[in-house]
Amino acid sequence: MEVSYNCWHGCHKKSEGCLHCYVYRRDEEISKDTNIVTRNKDINLPIRKKKNGEYRYPSGTLFDLCFTSDFFIEEADEWRNEVLNIIKERYDCRFFCITKRPERIKECIPDIKEYKNLIVYCTMENQRRFDERAPIYLNLDLYKKGIMIEPMLEYVDISKYIDLIDEVAVGGESGPDARVLDFEWVKKTREVCKKAHIDFRFHQTGANIIVNNKLYHIDRRFQHSQAKKAFKD
Repeated sequence: MEVSYNCWHGCHKKSEGCLHCYVYRRDEEISKDTNIVTRNKDINLPIRKKKNGEYRYPSGTLFDLCFTSDFFIEEADEWRNEVLNIIKERYDCRFFCITKRPERIKECIPDIKEYKNLIVYCTMENQRRFDERAPIYLNLDLYKKGIMIEPMLEYVDISKYIDLIDEVAVGGESGPDARVLDFEWVKKTREVCKKAHIDFRFHQTGANIIVNNKLYHIDRRFQHSQAKKAFKD
């Protein structure tokens, strides 16, 4: 079972990948200010119980943590320990989050290796952000280290730190103003990962993708499924 667990909402645009952020886009539709970070009432979601005393969400559940914010955003410092205690209590589940703020991970969770069920990946959408964030993130004491090149805005040379990476996930950008993903960047990155024997995942095509020098517009409904079909092996 996979469940969205947005313990707080709101964020601040951090870098180039944030330009067309889906959270901002959705909030704008309801005239909500995304820059205001608020604690959600569902902060205790993973430990809610049924009438019989069992957890509502069973052992093995994967919680997508803080996908409408950044788990390490400064405004959430006063609430984070509450969530960390929940993560420890639900040791039988996994919690997955993605951050653009690797410089805050050690400050926020000095003993992060004790949280064996907390998986933290880092977004590095172009070469500039990879060169900036990779040396910080990949030198942290994490059980699993994964980088997300999404939205992939250009080909990113990851070879300098390839021995420190466990998984690479790439993807295009969704939304009406999505920037174009070139499938050649995806294939080249996949080959680098294959040679290094590390996991690779093509997460989504995005709305606009170039394949064999031809531009395709992909409906939102098919962006994940088309990515899954891209490679047969």
